[in-house]
Amino acid sequence: MQRQKRSTTDQPINEVVTALPDDAVVRHDSHVNAPALVIRADHVQTVLSRLRSEVGLDHCSCVTAQEYDDRFETVYHLTSYDDRTRELSVVVPTIKDDPVSESATPVYRTAEWHEREAYDLVGIEYDDHPNLQRILLPETWQGHPLRTDYDQTQPQIASLREHANPLKDDVRQGDTMFLNIGPHHPSTHGVLHLKAVLDGEQVADIEPDIGYIHRCEEQMCQRGTYRHQIMPYPDRWDWGGAGLLNEWAYARVIEDLADIDVPEYAQLIRTMSAELSRILSHLLAIAMYALDVSGEFTAAFMYGFNDREGVQDLLESLTGQRMMFNYFRVGGVVWDIPEPREEFFENVRAFTNDLPQKIEEYHSLLTSNEVFQTRTVDTGQLPPDVAKQYGVTGPVARGSGIDYDLRRDDPYGYYDRLEWDVVTQDGCDNFARVLVRLREIEESAAIVEQCADLLEDWPNEERICQANVPRTLKPSGECYRAVEGAKGELGIYIRADGTETPARFKIRGPSFSNLSALPAMAEGEYVPDLVATLGSLDTIMGEVDR
Repeated sequence: MQRQKRSTTDQPINEVVTALPDDAVVRHDSHVNAPALVIRADHVQTVLSRLRSEVGLDHCSCVTAQEYDDRFETVYHLTSYDDRTRELSVVVPTIKDDPVSESATPVYRTAEWHEREAYDLVGIEYDDHPNLQRILLPETWQGHPLRTDYDQTQPQIASLREHANPLKDDVRQGDTMFLNIGPHHPSTHGVLHLKAVLDGEQVADIEPDIGYIHRCEEQMCQRGTYRHQIMPYPDRWDWGGAGLLNEWAYARVIEDLADIDVPEYAQLIRTMSAELSRILSHLLAIAMYALDVSGEFTAAFMYGFNDREGVQDLLESLTGQRMMFNYFRVGGVVWDIPEPREEFFENVRAFTNDLPQKIEEYHSLLTSNEVFQTRTVDTGQLPPDVAKQYGVTGPVARGSGIDYDLRRDDPYGYYDRLEWDVVTQDGCDNFARVLVRLREIEESAAIVEQCADLLEDWPNEERICQANVPRTLKPSGECYRAVEGAKGELGIYIRADGTETPARFKIRGPSFSNLSALPAMAEGEYVPDLVATLGSLDTIMGEVDR
């Protein structure tokens, strides 16, 4: 594994924070894993601009909106692509009667979607926002569901303007037309609606319309107890097989809040099972992308699902489930490697030993195919500076040459004691993102093999699967923690108020930010390129809408 990167040119956070205008800073605070800065709502752009340019906090990873008895708050979770250990929470309180704040969108483009969600669900308004409309609910929705005074019994009306001609007032010169792609279309990878404006055969404008599968996952977690009732939910955010990675995101944040040390043996099991889960997700991404680009059930599609069966067999024997695993627990994992252990490790090695040949087959069928190359090379361009503006992470970011991986840059589990490499490609196109995922499958297999070797030789008396966790957890504090999910940075923010359930539970799904970059990638390209570009993002709509 490469050494953790360190920033050498940016000023220390505390120096810049100290130099901020006195009338901008309300007070200094602290979250569990990061300092917090409370600022005035009319100085958001000034403060964030200086933090970005002078401190190098160029990654707005998450935006959380929440309500208190006397105020509303927007929390911007900032960090750096070059050094993930540099974190800062910028808290922006607003008055209860008129919650208005400056928008962060002119500084971080990714804040556009996040602030729209905050406006939609909490009702905070953002001055200078380029498009302050609802994002998950219909524009005609009455009220904001996360407010304490929200009336769940009120009727909702969809007016005729929801179905108006979107090009009625279009003044573009050319042969424009409006094209609905989805929400029920195989190329949208779920219930996604793309509002596309075409100029001839080229995409003049594209707007992702999300929210069709919004299931109130955050609210369900806010009603569950920390110890027992929340952990089953993360699996359902991603039906591609990355559920164990999602479980780890929750485990990490609550273990930080409750100051729980996970046994080393359990960390090793988590690492192995998480990488098997990553392989499961990436195989689906490759298989479905072959279907997107070729338009038929190709050999690559069938091979992908066949190879997934092998991974699912391993995970089923370990967790008892093939998809909705629910294997992690607060403080460790639910049980040990299945008996007979020797047979399980033999099956793991049989899979990893066969994998190099299978990867070569994918390269022969896809990356060496001229038709596939024509569809993917130089299409869906995403330069690294644009990717950072949109908060893009995971294989999509690494396909643009951004060397950012939380497994290395914010170490957790057993990753910092294993040999592996972060995979990047400089192509910035659809083809590069395919190459990244194929190479990451190989790196994940190498991690799995090392974990299997260590687990097999682990002394019997030290095989501790769970920490001694209190039956009832009642932590206090605020914490944002993330893991390297299959699609990128999967983070969770929890505000704990000393009770058994979270006062606020916010999910930062990587697909949410990755999908917001689609217009920047697809505009000016042809319709087939749009389909190839969307597929290269590997979005899961359950993770986008939550």
